[in-house]
Amino acid sequence: MQRDPTIERCDLNIQMNHSNHHTEQFGEDRLIVRRGHPFSITLLLSPDSKEFKAAETRLTFIVETGAYTMVSFSLSESTVDSEWSASANNQAGNRISVSINSSPDAPIGIYSLTVAQEMQKTFLGHFILLFNAWCPLFMDSERKRQEYVLAQHGQVYRGTFKRIKGLPWNFGQFDTGILDICLKILDNNPKFVSDADRDCSARKNPIYVTRVLSAMINSNNDRGVLVGEWGDFTGGAHPGSWIGSGDILRKWAESGPVRYGQCWVFAAVACTVSRALGIPCRVVTNFGSAHDTDANLLIENFYDEDGERMSGGDSVWNFHVWVDSWMTRPDMGEEFSGWQTSDPTPQETSEGIFCCGPASVKAIREGELTKKYDVPFIFAEVNADIVDLVRLSNGEFIKFSGSTTSVGRFISTKAVGTDERRDITHHYKYPEGSTEERQVFEKAKHHNKLQQRGEEPGLHLKIKLADNMSIGSNFEVNAILTNNCMKTKTCSFLFIARAVGYNGKQGESCGNIQWNISFLERHLSLKLEYDSYGGVITSDRLIQLSAITIDKQTIDFHKAEKTIVLDEPDIGIKLLGEAKVDQPVTAHLTLLNSLPEPLQNCSFTIEGLGLTDGKPIGLKVGTVGPKEEAKADIEFRPSSAGPSMLLVNFDSNKLKNIKSFINIFVQQ
Repeated sequence: MQRDPTIERCDLNIQMNHSNHHTEQFGEDRLIVRRGHPFSITLLLSPDSKEFKAAETRLTFIVETGAYTMVSFSLSESTVDSEWSASANNQAGNRISVSINSSPDAPIGIYSLTVAQEMQKTFLGHFILLFNAWCPLFMDSERKRQEYVLAQHGQVYRGTFKRIKGLPWNFGQFDTGILDICLKILDNNPKFVSDADRDCSARKNPIYVTRVLSAMINSNNDRGVLVGEWGDFTGGAHPGSWIGSGDILRKWAESGPVRYGQCWVFAAVACTVSRALGIPCRVVTNFGSAHDTDANLLIENFYDEDGERMSGGDSVWNFHVWVDSWMTRPDMGEEFSGWQTSDPTPQETSEGIFCCGPASVKAIREGELTKKYDVPFIFAEVNADIVDLVRLSNGEFIKFSGSTTSVGRFISTKAVGTDERRDITHHYKYPEGSTEERQVFEKAKHHNKLQQRGEEPGLHLKIKLADNMSIGSNFEVNAILTNNCMKTKTCSFLFIARAVGYNGKQGESCGNIQWNISFLERHLSLKLEYDSYGGVITSDRLIQLSAITIDKQTIDFHKAEKTIVLDEPDIGIKLLGEAKVDQPVTAHLTLLNSLPEPLQNCSFTIEGLGLTDGKPIGLKVGTVGPKEEAKADIEFRPSSAGPSMLLVNFDSNKLKNIKSFINIFVQQ
């Protein structure tokens, strides 16, 4: 007797679907597709089934994700773009080709797929559904999608606005196991723990997911990925030692929060997770980044009458790194769609949680401080004014210096399709000093006007740096005082050099001079010697110079300030042979010790996607004498053909986290 069509098994057509959904880099172990775009499956009927006729056969497909989220839909003549739907494309023997379209608003995550026929249900398999940047409402540039969703290597910019340096980074969003870890991050967020069904349903919204990631990449309110630390790195890895996200994410999946991270590490990991989930994402660096603790859009630096800096809550970081993600903003209006800033570095709380964003870059630029989320804080990061105040003996504060242009400079991200830096400052703010920029600031600010005293227009103070300022060298910096009033001026003069972290936190002094001088024009030198600065600088290799003139009689104060980035030695990288799949090849690495003292505990580490089996390979080289060369030969075996990037890190007790890279093409 002939039976109704019986489904024996299902072919998920992984290779074909992955090619159509831009997910082939995930491999072929399971089906991974992007929402709102059809994928095909093949139903294989048992040999004794009767002939399949779509019009006469009732098939109901059931997809489930999360605790209770389930959608069912029947086989139809054609699929519908706006909702879950299925249609039979063709039949060849006992093989039925079915096209399934997911809703463009479906929650992302792991789904089960089942087909029901009369009283019988047949499990067809699992698949993972991701956000889809190829949907019409998303990003409309294929080059940008290739960069912001599919690119696995990038550059993170650090330093100061005058000495910007790119740090190569392995995002590795398609590396084995990374997508599972990214989904685990979502499942570990407190909102999922308290209400799994509501959280899973909310994952249809990239705004919600991005805000969750902003909280979960740091571990301040939960068992998130990274522990932030800016001082003592005992018991963990120095933030500068990381060269990719994969190692961090795997460590978190195995044993919880990873020690330690700083802003560029938080941002790079957030970029990896966002791209893995299908959200276009870029890493952004803001040079001269304000941290406005009291939300008055002013960075207030307080000094006593002797020119000594007083403690205060506000600060300006030499640089700060966050991420921009591309999405629509139906909650705010179409004009605010596009790039949205979010910041996983734990600085201030938002709605009681250490997270920040997503905030529309357009809203930041226009000073729309009432828009969601955290626009005022990010607006201040790129637009705050700096005010230097001196506290007089009677307790009164007066302004003696300041700047409306020092915050938010050279906002940078990697250019599309190249390793070049792209300046995107104009996305965040109008040109400094322009009528539009000042109008936006005046619209945004809500603070009291501060008492100001006029400055003597004839006095000018500036700092001139030496040409060669490499770590290990001795050099001079100069303060130039000019009095154009043609009248000798008498004042106290301070010239101070102090170690400083990239976040603006001041360390110990490494040089200072103090004079009482009378002048029309003076050039005053401060010699900085390695013996003085070598033991106090951080791995950021930054020294802050401050020159201050003080005339207590006329209550006249002037200040000039610059930050030095000490040049680091270069790593030499040379491949000894041709890189081929499954064939060993050696990287010959060198670095010249530029210090006048030995380097101890020296080591090189290499890492590369498709080059080092998903994990770093290290080699210790011991002690290297002054002006001697550290050398290492590290063998690796590429696992996949095509272009890749080999990242190299050098570490020691005195020279830490020196990085470089080379591009490699692996032959088949």
